[in-house]
Amino acid sequence: MSSSPSSAPAVAPAKTGSAASERRKLGVPAVAFLIVAASAPLTVIAGGVTSTFSVTHVAGVPVSFLLLAAALAIFAVGYAAMSRFINNAGAFYSYVSQGIGRPTGVGASLIALVAYNMMQIGIWGMFGFQISMLVAEKTGIDVPWWVGVLVGIVIVGIMGVNRVDLSAKVLGVLVALEFLVVIIFDVVAFANPSAGFSTEPINPAALFVPGVGAVFAFGIAAFMGFEQAAIYGEESKDPRRTIPRATFLAVAVIGVFYALSSWALALGIGVDKIVDPGGITAEEAGPPLFFGFVAQHMGTIWVDIMSVLFITSIFASLVSFHNAVARYLFSLAREGVLPAKLAAVRPSSGAPWAGSLTQTVLAAVVVAIFALAEGGWDPASGPYPVITLFTWLTNTGALGLVLLMAVVSVAVIGYFRTDARGVGVGSRLVAPLIAALALAAIFITILSNFDVLLGQAESNATTFVLPAIAILPGVIGVIWAYRIRRSKPDVYARIGHGADGGAQLGESGDA
Repeated sequence: MSSSPSSAPAVAPAKTGSAASERRKLGVPAVAFLIVAASAPLTVIAGGVTSTFSVTHVAGVPVSFLLLAAALAIFAVGYAAMSRFINNAGAFYSYVSQGIGRPTGVGASLIALVAYNMMQIGIWGMFGFQISMLVAEKTGIDVPWWVGVLVGIVIVGIMGVNRVDLSAKVLGVLVALEFLVVIIFDVVAFANPSAGFSTEPINPAALFVPGVGAVFAFGIAAFMGFEQAAIYGEESKDPRRTIPRATFLAVAVIGVFYALSSWALALGIGVDKIVDPGGITAEEAGPPLFFGFVAQHMGTIWVDIMSVLFITSIFASLVSFHNAVARYLFSLAREGVLPAKLAAVRPSSGAPWAGSLTQTVLAAVVVAIFALAEGGWDPASGPYPVITLFTWLTNTGALGLVLLMAVVSVAVIGYFRTDARGVGVGSRLVAPLIAALALAAIFITILSNFDVLLGQAESNATTFVLPAIAILPGVIGVIWAYRIRRSKPDVYARIGHGADGGAQLGESGDA
């Protein structure tokens, strides 16, 4: 599986001065856009938040976003402190390798690869469904959901092999439009509360009721992507400042924005109605709640605009997760943990084209399998293959990423244990310890509510198999690392330290 030293990719000579500045394209706003795009603001409000209210019947959803933002901000304190000293496209992989140990780092890298792939590929299900629904509504033509997915996969693949700042610019426009239309929705909803103005959704007492665990499980998925800042360290203008600032900016924006918007949604629909198990029919639950309010109070033109932006919101998230997978593959291949050919970088753009192409092919194969398995080639097969693809994979991916963040918090403590490097005790010990405990609790909550997240009336095989898919790669990675240590000690010595001596993203020539 790993490459031999003799087949390791050629390392481009280090560049200094203006050349180094030229290949580092990303500033704080660009990185922040890339990671906020992964959380897909319009998708979260129109799809995620409406579903959370409908499934949990808990009014305090806005409070959950503020609490989760606080917990993730505490995680980001230690995460940002470590990013000042480790500059690696592998991010979690490198952090865990240097903070806990190389075997655990390789295990973390495989969990990250599986989790990001599952998030990205699962989101394709929602993308394809929304495309087919929009085409059918506007033209009357039934287009199989997989047609839009395959076209989208090609477009994302092309963007993935081009300069990362191009992706940042495209995502920047899309995310800005998302924020604009959701803000307009918020203003209209606050101005037109269905049953009068109410502060119940922002009362902590409305959150801590039966069902709070499911609310947190749904909510944490809305933040997934904020932790991606560090993977762009090698492409940032000033990693020591860009990565921490972009991370805190993303957490703050996501938390406050989602809290206000979910409050506006509750007021617009009506607090009593949105949490009443009998107040909303199955046909009304989810995105129809959002778009129904838009149609009633803003008109069909806004429904059309937001429907298109809902699709572009999903697309922006897909690009962001695609970039994350490509950079993890690059980082692991650069150090010999994966085949060296996966570390190839496109000469004209400095993008990890081999990793990008690998993720593109994998996404196409998995989508094809889901389509064939449930009759998805037939337009009359309905949304079920899409719903399965989306719910199974995204929830499993979120579970893996929460586990990774808990492990990274422990890695922060380990990294600074023998050398504080001038970092205060709050950043290197207190904050990561609190974060590790909080994230472990969230992980257990998601695991215990996994049947609910999959929409199952009772547990079955998938309730256990899917979490295993997210967790077992970590065990396999640890075993693989020990095998590398025995057979290729020189490769083992490089694990988690690629950027210190290897090719970097953004360089011309093959990595």
